[in-house]
This record gives sequence, structure tokens and C-alpha cells, in this order.
Amino acid sequence: MASAPRAPLYLGLDLSTQQLKAVVIDGELHVVHQSGVQFDAELHEFRTQGGVHIHADRLTVTSPVLMWVKALDLLLDKMKRAGLDFSRVRALSGSGQQHGSVFWRRGASETLKHLDPDQDLHQLLQDSFSVSDSPVWMDSSSTQQCEDLQAAAGGALRLAEITGSRAYERFTGNQIAKLHQTRAEEFQDTERISLVSSFAASLFLGGYAAIDYSDGSGMNLLDIRTRNWSEICLQATAPHLDQLLGAPLPSTSVLGPVSSYFVHRYGFSESCSVVAFTGDNPGTYNVKHVISPHDNHSNMKINKTCGL
Repeated sequence: MASAPRAPLYLGLDLSTQQLKAVVIDGELHVVHQSGVQFDAELHEFRTQGGVHIHADRLTVTSPVLMWVKALDLLLDKMKRAGLDFSRVRALSGSGQQHGSVFWRRGASETLKHLDPDQDLHQLLQDSFSVSDSPVWMDSSSTQQCEDLQAAAGGALRLAEITGSRAYERFTGNQIAKLHQTRAEEFQDTERISLVSSFAASLFLGGYAAIDYSDGSGMNLLDIRTRNWSEICLQATAPHLDQLLGAPLPSTSVLGPVSSYFVHRYGFSESCSVVAFTGDNPGTYNVKHVISPHDNHSNMKINKTCGL
């Protein structure tokens, strides 16, 4: 008699400011594995303090994108050495520090589609980012861009009516505007702009993942009523921004199967689903509203924040 199939597992990740964490749960929400990578301690070659670089002006704060990619290499290798059977993972999702942005270089989408499973991700993607250090939520250098956006929208109150908030320096739209104005060459070489959450999802998907509604609402760009990008805000920020961002999607969207890279390198099942990643703050809210351990959406929501 054939042995019964082993119970499915669910993988959740959190790409925060100081570390990358993973938790694996079963269908009853029991934690079966946890791992983490501390950026400062385990990736000291990037010379971060608290996971970031604080620039000379004390306002600009960034994190190296390749540090995040290499952290994923280290994390999955740790989990594999610990004996985790990735073939049992039915779905994965996660969260990321809010407001941070990743700028993919032209041609990066093709690179993501054809990753060599015999090489580490950070080696394969070392030339895939037009901006090597990503602006993060601690950055407060975009005051002028905030003022410009509020003026274009008709004032702080009107901007809040559209996007849910007045302009804040850390919000992604204002960081994009600053980069467009001050680093035109890098912006011109950009094919896609991701949030930290959708960037992480893109790695697993093997293609550009959509920004979810929840994390997208922290950009000063999303019309919270229509759940589409605000034309007023896009035009005030940078040209062709709708194409660079892609269309936002609901936070529970299944984006597609995991990339073949992870199937061949780590043994993930070809049927493992990648569910939209979200911001760490909305992810924390989600975990408080789990209805049943048998509800698949609830499984993914608790996955996004379990162990934080």
C-alpha cells in the first residue's frame, strides 16, 4: 500500500530592516521551523549598521539590495541544512519593511526568467539593479518632493483624501520623485520599481510581482477609493510611472507557481503557489484576524507575520 502523502506546509518570510526571517507552519498553524539571517552579523561585508547605511547628510538612509538577495541565499541554505522538506510547502508569502523601493535595471525580467539553479541568487542578480542601495523607511531626505506633490494634488488635505495620507518623506512616491530628479541616468535605466515586499515576491516568482493594495497604500500614489494609481500623483512624481509600477492587486492574490530555480535548487514542488507579499504593518494587522486554522487565506496571513 502506498504511504499517505505528508501534510502540507506553509512558508512565510519577513524582510525587515535588520534581518530576514522565515517561519514554516502546518495546516493547524503549528510552527514546525524557524530561521533567520541578521544582516549586520552575518553579512558584514555590506557594512551596515542596523541593516542600513546612514549617509553624510544624516537624512538619506538606504540598504544594499544585494544584501537582501544574499540573505535569502543564506536563509534557504540554512533551512535546507536543517532538513526542511521544501517539497511539502504548498504556498509561500511574506512581508517586507514598508515604503522601501527597489529599482530593477533594464533586462532584469529576462534574468529572473532564466536563473541557473547551480548558482547563488546574489551572483545571478548582481547586475540587475539600476540603484544599488535602496531608499528605506528611515529616509527623510525628500521634503521638497513632498511639498511638490501636495501642491500638485491641491494641498495636504486633498492628497490625504486621495491616498489616505498627507505627503511623508519616507513614502515611496516621494523617494521615486527624488531619484528621478537627482539621478536621472539610473532612473532612465530602470525597467520596474518594486516595493520591498513585491521585490521579495519577485525573487520567488521568477518575474515581476505586483504590488498589493495594502503596501501600495503607503506610497502616496494609490487612490484608496479606486484602488488604482492616482493619475494626479503619478504625473507629479515621474514620467511613465504606471508602467514602472505595474497594476496593483488584492493582498490575497495568488501570483503564480514558484520559479523553477527554487524547484531545482531547493526541491520546492512545481505546484507551490506564491501569494502576494505585503507590508510588515498590514501583515501584523492581518495576523489578529485569523478566523480558522483551516482557512487557506488565514494560513497565508499568519504566515506573513508569525514569529515577528
